[in-house]
Amino acid sequence: MNVFHIVGARPNFIKVAPVMNALKTRKHVVQTLIHTGQHYDANMSDVFFEQLGIPVPDVNLAVGSGTHARQTAEIMTRFEPVLLEGKPDMVLVYGDVNSTVAAALVCAKLGVRVGHVEAGLRSFDRTMPEEINRLVTDQLADLLFTPSEDADVNLRKEGISAERIFRVGNVMIDSLVRLLPAARRQKQNGLPEGFAGSYALVTLHRPANVDDGIILKRIIQSLLEVRRDLFVIFPAHPRTRKRIADFGLHSDQLQILDPLSYLEFLGMQSRATVVITDSGGIQEETTYLGIPCLTLRETTERPVTVSLGTNVLVGRDPDKLRFELSRVLAGNAKKGTIPPLWDGHAGERIATLLAG
Repeated sequence: MNVFHIVGARPNFIKVAPVMNALKTRKHVVQTLIHTGQHYDANMSDVFFEQLGIPVPDVNLAVGSGTHARQTAEIMTRFEPVLLEGKPDMVLVYGDVNSTVAAALVCAKLGVRVGHVEAGLRSFDRTMPEEINRLVTDQLADLLFTPSEDADVNLRKEGISAERIFRVGNVMIDSLVRLLPAARRQKQNGLPEGFAGSYALVTLHRPANVDDGIILKRIIQSLLEVRRDLFVIFPAHPRTRKRIADFGLHSDQLQILDPLSYLEFLGMQSRATVVITDSGGIQEETTYLGIPCLTLRETTERPVTVSLGTNVLVGRDPDKLRFELSRVLAGNAKKGTIPPLWDGHAGERIATLLAG
């Protein structure tokens, strides 16, 4: 069996690792890892792949950044000849980035079977580019591997037959479970030497939050209020950092760092008093870790992190953020449970379904 894995951004590598590692143990499975180059990340070094236990990509399409249309079209154009030459039996796509939908479109046109890992997630907010990618990919995929019950329900409502839907659990949690011991041994970046106090860990990258000067200013002011009670560690994407500078926002009191490696960030996350974020994957990781998560979004495609987990949607409301933070500091943070099948074995379930 010839399997192609398509990845385009850092979270995809964290998702692909458990599946590749599980398929390695199956006889007669040949795997090819294709990186579209949608996101360039300096932390995508050999060490990163070594940590995750996967090989450096066999193919890098080196697409780079661009508008959604340009990037999607470029991925399709560069991926098509690779697909025609490699003749895979199955192409696995991950998550909801442009690479995911672009590869699925090429495969559908050429009659190549597609499996979507992390299928069925919905925010029901079509202003998010990722929501469009999710909807289209799931209509094209032959096999849909879901992380939670809500995803199954969404797919069935969209007319997808039950025979194509397989609930396998959350592959991101597989990587977390395997690498958490190593992550906890990492240096605590951004904290003073010998620091043993409480801190908030912040991530911010969605255009809706960082591209509007008024909204970003309001968020930074809220974080400065958080700083009165907690040390604030803010590993910032270069784009987010540039926006802060472009808008002339004062953030000196926040500990703004360059992006951390996966292990470094996971280690910091596991010890945080609270995580403040707009990331989907971090909502899942904090739920597994039992760390309070305050999400700066009105909607989430991962509602199980709210219904079962530690996640609270605070939107862009400073009063709601202030209230939920006060609950955390008072020891009254929302208590969560780990969703079913988030047990570190999702990759193995996918491998069994594909190759026995």
